[in-house]
Amino acid sequence: MNTEKTVLHVDDDPAILAIVKVALEKKGYRVISISDPTTVIDILLKTGIRVAILDIEMPEMDGLTLLREIKQQDIGIKTIMLTGMVSMSTVLSATSLGAEEFLGKPVKNLNEVVQAVDRCFANIDSWWNELRDWMSVRRQ
Repeated sequence: MNTEKTVLHVDDDPAILAIVKVALEKKGYRVISISDPTTVIDILLKTGIRVAILDIEMPEMDGLTLLREIKQQDIGIKTIMLTGMVSMSTVLSATSLGAEEFLGKPVKNLNEVVQAVDRCFANIDSWWNELRDWMSVRRQ
């Protein structure tokens, strides 16, 4: 069950980092929790993490700016916005920048976070399977 799948979670609220980490780890994910958004790009590039959960309202760098920078580095990194800043404008901005999922805080059902992460990894797995199928057809 998902034992090799790592998620990067970025939030300035230590309580949110802790509860999300516990929920995801119970489902077999490895979670790297950080509160400093300015370190995210370096971590993603060094680790090869494919799924990130981002808060929007953070000091030093907001989550939409961080999302834009992540997608500029690697469009294949799946991003989930988990924020208390829920508005139509914010949702539209996040999705236009490439966020795959948008969840609001406070988190009432942690299973929604787990399911969003599951969908991101399923999407990644599907992409790799299609690529493998395409490569095997090309070799024939």
